[in-house]
Amino acid sequence: MNRVGQGTGVAMLMLALAGCGKQQAGAPDAAPAAPDAATAPAPADEAPTVAGLHDVIENDPRYVVGISYPPAVNKYPGLAQELGAYADQARAELLKAVDELGNDQPRAPYELSLAFDLLVETPQVVAVAAEGSSYTGGAHGQPLVARFVWLPRQERMLTAQALVDSPAGWKAISDYTGDKLLEQAMVRAQGEDMTPEEQQAQVRNLSKMIDEGTAPDAANFAQFQPVMDAAGHVAALRFVFPPYQVGPYSDGTRTVDVPAAVLLPHVAADYRELFAQP
Repeated sequence: MNRVGQGTGVAMLMLALAGCGKQQAGAPDAAPAAPDAATAPAPADEAPTVAGLHDVIENDPRYVVGISYPPAVNKYPGLAQELGAYADQARAELLKAVDELGNDQPRAPYELSLAFDLLVETPQVVAVAAEGSSYTGGAHGQPLVARFVWLPRQERMLTAQALVDSPAGWKAISDYTGDKLLEQAMVRAQGEDMTPEEQQAQVRNLSKMIDEGTAPDAANFAQFQPVMDAAGHVAALRFVFPPYQVGPYSDGTRTVDVPAAVLLPHVAADYRELFAQP
């Protein structure tokens, strides 16, 4: 069974290494839904670009590394530092696995493929997606899925814990996302070649994973990206659930958009101005 590569943004970067790295199989439907047109990067306040992150290509007989960054993130040193730290940790874990081989040669080169893509850029909010995989043997790579939401005017990251600071808020978000994910699971089951009994069994199994992966805890909703309206306000938050969190690896990354109307009653006062008002 071939391993699966993830992180489409780094594909061009990895082409230079194709002669040395092993050929990858086609990727599963693991990428989150493309951001709405309104979330496309919009011009932000002019800021000088500073020396910072640069694309990385490493080729060794035992491993390959490809990391790509959008140049615009270097306008935000604090954000660039967070992205760099995430990439450094992923690279360090790959090299640790290489070191543990000792004198052995892997059957196929270990590989880190990671792309950071700019999703939103406004004076109030900048959002970056990280997508990729780390392969250290086995049937497929370990998915790498992360989101970074930076507030330029406050020069800090927006975290789930800060955004919603009440158990009631996470209960509301948990209920909403759990229901939507279950609806998605039912639609997928109906589209598969199974008997009604097999479909029901599949949905029951997924329901358990969904309940666990969307339990009302901020840690379960750490990965999110804003969906912006035409006026530059957050119309919804797209919560991102990596493979294994709410379903098997084969289900890939799942997402649920929670509209501002559902979120606003539970958003901390410091961040309500970011959202579209009812």
